Amino acid sequence: MLRILLVSPDENPLSGLASVLKKQDDVELLIAESGEKALAALSESAVDLVVTDEKLGDMTGLALAEKVVSLNPMINCVAVSGLPTEEFHAASEGLGLMDKLPVQPGVEDAEKLLRNLRYIKGALRSD
Repeated sequence: MLRILLVSPDENPLSGLASVLKKQDDVELLIAESGEKALAALSESAVDLVVTDEKLGDMTGLALAEKVVSLNPMINCVAVSGLPTEEFHAASEGLGLMDKLPVQPGVEDAEKLLRNLRYIKGALRSD
């Protein structure tokens, strides 16, 4: 089972992504409306992936990613961003993000994200 934490103050921009994730038999989708709520959820239970919106109200998505990596560097993180690729890479350098998602990720983005996460999780299994 993949546990994915979706962090956004407003589910609408990420609704396409969330709808695909909710339909997966091997995905448990958790939702947090702010960076602080996400950090609280992460302190209570393990997740495989954090998907953070660009702006969370109490912090930016990249600020949350930085806190997540300091909390547990083994948690995969993906950030939604409208920045051009080069600017995003400069802004997120050192955060170990798995990927960047467009401002309104859709079905193809969700499928690619799931493929990559399943690959990573499969590569880490020692059975």
